[in-house]
Amino acid sequence: MNIRPTQPLLPQLAAIRAVLFDMDGVIYVGKQPLPGAQEMLDYLEVTGRGWTFVTNNASMTSAQFAEKVHAMGLRVAPERILGSSEATALWLAEQVRAGWPPGEVIMLGMEGMRSALLDQGFELTDDPFAATYAVSGAKFDLTYADLANLALAIRNGARFIGTNGDLTFPTERGQVPGAGSVLALFTAATDVQPIVIGKPNPPMYEIAMHRLGVTPQETMMIGDRYDTDIAGALDLGILAAAVLTGVNSREVHESQQRPPDLIVENLPALLELLQAADRAV
Repeated sequence: MNIRPTQPLLPQLAAIRAVLFDMDGVIYVGKQPLPGAQEMLDYLEVTGRGWTFVTNNASMTSAQFAEKVHAMGLRVAPERILGSSEATALWLAEQVRAGWPPGEVIMLGMEGMRSALLDQGFELTDDPFAATYAVSGAKFDLTYADLANLALAIRNGARFIGTNGDLTFPTERGQVPGAGSVLALFTAATDVQPIVIGKPNPPMYEIAMHRLGVTPQETMMIGDRYDTDIAGALDLGILAAAVLTGVNSREVHESQQRPPDLIVENLPALLELLQAADRAV
């Protein structure tokens, strides 16, 4: 276990009131659970800390995510899970309430995005020339027609919004193209850069912290990818803990200009450290 630096961080760890967990590479990989998740959640509950799963995965609803982790033996209610599709719909609805024009949404995504947008009262359209907003996420059965329609909408002036910028998506087979790769395609086809909501961008963290009623100084983010989970947390002043059970190696994390506050092998190692911090105060 690598900890940088140990003693100054113990009071900071003990002061944490809420924890944000990435899912892929932290809680599970594909359909395989990773060790220590339920034990960590139980300890947070016992010590009165809040927690939420925050995932850039845009493909499923919170209820579907909850069913997935339940099948792995984890007790997680849907309201404890914030996916990037839900975060995007919440963020877009807030912008409309603040003065953006109401209008129809053309989307490239799966049930997670469709449900999230409908839950926020948006009307969906397949007509690229009727859309006020073009929202792109993960769609595992996308076609050329899907790509063409969203590109046409963007070229016609629809505001271009992406759920997340992850270039790859972890599976049991390895890293496959993610939602960010599709965003890059649209930028190449339209010369328009998207507004991206998911990590490492602030909206995802801010929505989760608002739900938990905490400030960045009271929050810890646990993730496996430096460029999303860790970089975004550091930008906001959130304590950033990297686990080595997912995408990035120790060498990748340590080589960054701003390394994570903590680098640990896995959740059991981080739980041990949190328990030690609590005992020290």
